[in-house]
Amino acid sequence: MSTTSTGGAAHNGTVTSRAALVRAARGEPVPHTPVWFMRQAGRSLPEYREIRAGVPMLESCRRPELVTEITLQPVRRHGVDAAILFSDIVVPVAAAGVDLDIVPGTGPVVAQPIRTAADVRRLRPIGLDDVAYVDEAVRLLVAELGETPLIGFAGAPFTLASYLVEGGPSRTHARTKALMYGDPETWHALCARLAEITGEFLRIQARAGVSAVQLFDSWAGALCAADYRRFVLPHSRAVLDGLADAGIPRIHFGVGTAELLGAMGEAGADVVGVDWRTPLDTATARIGPGRSVQGNLDPCLLFAPWPVLETEVRRILAEGRAAPGHIFNLGHGVLPETDPGVLTRVVELVHAASAR
Repeated sequence: MSTTSTGGAAHNGTVTSRAALVRAARGEPVPHTPVWFMRQAGRSLPEYREIRAGVPMLESCRRPELVTEITLQPVRRHGVDAAILFSDIVVPVAAAGVDLDIVPGTGPVVAQPIRTAADVRRLRPIGLDDVAYVDEAVRLLVAELGETPLIGFAGAPFTLASYLVEGGPSRTHARTKALMYGDPETWHALCARLAEITGEFLRIQARAGVSAVQLFDSWAGALCAADYRRFVLPHSRAVLDGLADAGIPRIHFGVGTAELLGAMGEAGADVVGVDWRTPLDTATARIGPGRSVQGNLDPCLLFAPWPVLETEVRRILAEGRAAPGHIFNLGHGVLPETDPGVLTRVVELVHAASAR
C-alpha cells in the first residue's frame, strides 16, 4: 500500500510541478497569476445542486465518484488553475468517532460536545482505513486532472476545536474561550489530538497525489495575537511541519486575521491566505519574507457591476506583486447566490491581465 501511495504522489508532483499554482506557491516565475476560488465547487453551480439533490453533506463527502464529479465541475466550467478536493472540515473528526451531523442551514452539530479531559480521550487517531474514500477520490481526481493541480483540504485545530466544544457554529466562541482560558491543559490536549488527526488526514491526501494542501482556520480571527500565539500557533505549526517532507506547497488561510498575519507567517506554510479586509501588499509586509500570498477579492464584489469588479481585480493583482508569489482567490468562499458566469469572467481577466 505504501509503495503505491508514494508512487502516486511522486507521479502527480512531477506532472504538476510546472503548473502556475505550484510555481506561484513556491515564489517562482509564472506565465500568469494562477486563480482558484474557495467554495468554487458548491451551491453557486446548478450542476452541483442537481447532483447533490437528496444526498446529505457527510454522505456526499464519502462517495469517491461523487466527490470526483463535484471537484471537477468548476475546473470544467471556469478554467481555474486548480481543483480543491470537495470535502468538509468535520470529515476527519467524524472518522475519529465524533457523533455529528451537518445540518442544512446550520452547519456541523455535535451530539456530545467535548469539554473535559475525559471527552478528549474519546477522540481516537485516524488511519487510512478510516478515510479510504478520500484516498480513492484523490486518486480518481489525479488521473482525471492531469497537469491541473489538486489542492488537499483540512480544517485547522482551533476551528475544529471550536465546533467540538461549542457543539456547533458560534458567533462568540464563548465556551471555546472558557475552556482555553480556564483549563489550558485540556485545551492543549484537545488541540494536540486534533493536530494529529488533521495532519494524518492531509498526509493521506498527499500520499494519494494532491499537489498542494490548504489548512483552513475559519474562526482564528476571534482571537487576539497573544492568545493565538499561546493557544493556536503550536498546533497549526505541528500540522504544517508534519507535511514538510511531502514536497508539496502548504497554504494556510483564516478569516478576520489581519492582526494575526505575522504569527500565521510563522506557522510554517509556504502561502498565507488573506481575507478581503487587508490589502495584499500590507499583508505581505506583516507576514514576513519568503511567503507567497493568496487572495483576496471580497466575495460580495462578484455582485457589483463589471467595471467596478474589473477595477478591483486589477488592484488586487497589482498589490499581489509585492509578494514572492501570488495566487488569486477570494477573501473567503463563493456565496451561493453568485452568478457562475461572473466567476468565469474573473478567471479570464486574471489570466489576461497578469500574462507575462
